[in-house]
Amino acid sequence: MNVSDIFPSGKDGEPSEPKPAPKHTVFVKELSEKDRRRILRHFLALKESDRLLRFGTYLPDEMVTKYVEGIDFSRDKVFGVMSAHFRLVGVGHLAFAPKQAEDEVTDKDKVAEFGVSVSESARGKGVGFKLFERGAIHCRNADVDTLYMHCLSSNQTMIHIAKKAGMEIHREYGEADAYLKLLPADAVSVLKEAMQEQVAALDYTIKANTRAAVKWLGNLSGTKND
Repeated sequence: MNVSDIFPSGKDGEPSEPKPAPKHTVFVKELSEKDRRRILRHFLALKESDRLLRFGTYLPDEMVTKYVEGIDFSRDKVFGVMSAHFRLVGVGHLAFAPKQAEDEVTDKDKVAEFGVSVSESARGKGVGFKLFERGAIHCRNADVDTLYMHCLSSNQTMIHIAKKAGMEIHREYGEADAYLKLLPADAVSVLKEAMQEQVAALDYTIKANTRAAVKWLGNLSGTKND
């Protein structure tokens, strides 16, 4: 699979015919400062082995907290997938950094690195790849043509995502580095990202309002809701 498979277009650059909806519809929304507490809760809920795969090393709670507190939403992009119960079950962190002098893959001023984690309850539904896909299209529209992923070679989920996206993978000393070259932005990619965000924002609002209503009814009846 190559980049054109991730962002397909029809004849003359027009959007291709929509494919049948998957069994599990995944909405990916850009997160903000107000979601920081939910992001922290998501990472703290990951078991030890999952933290190892996500960060490349096991991070205790205090280090996870420090990591989340250090996310700069004005510089980086964080994307999330919410469950029907308004729980954050997938997080993709797209971190931007200046191009290094030894980096011969791109001529752009900056590159991006992507990290993803998915709650155990939401796995097997394509959440991780949808998060990656959203990160990739944002890079493309932000004039970044190289997207990196770094993970342990034992992280089969990330390796699967990398292979599915057509990334170039290099393994060394138990770790794997993968990168994907992205096409320049065009009207279709810009529209696609805008539409994805609009639909995801609507889904987010509906779930948030439903959650608030459930809590309100629970308070009326004396039932405690998490």
